[in-house]
Amino acid sequence: MSEASAPVDFAAMNCAVIEEFRANGGRAGGMFEGKPLVLVHHRGARSGTERIAPLVALIEGERVYIFASKGGADTNPDWYHNLLAHPDTRIELGTETLPVRVREITGPERDEVYARQVAAQPQFGDYEKATSRTIPVLELQRS
Repeated sequence: MSEASAPVDFAAMNCAVIEEFRANGGRAGGMFEGKPLVLVHHRGARSGTERIAPLVALIEGERVYIFASKGGADTNPDWYHNLLAHPDTRIELGTETLPVRVREITGPERDEVYARQVAAQPQFGDYEKATSRTIPVLELQRS
């Protein structure tokens, strides 16, 4: 008989990643080693509770994109809904905290940006194959 694996405590994992990111000038190890990481602040759509999500991003000069992949799950992550409800927020990028406005991109523009993310981070291709939904892409525009 094999033991059931313990459920992943994503809240604790996120807290550890956030602490490491802040202590190391915007870098984290483990599954985020060498990946472009941003801390996205967001407020609960219904609760108003302030939260922070560490996310792998596509950073192209001043443009920052995030992807609501949820690891290929069939539902969008909560932070996606929160950002659409409260699009004026801030991100931590490296050692800077920047005000941003969230813009969802769709259609051919979305497809082009997602393809660039897959080229940079191939696991995002796996996420897309694992779900029947179109994974949303958000641009974080500096405000």
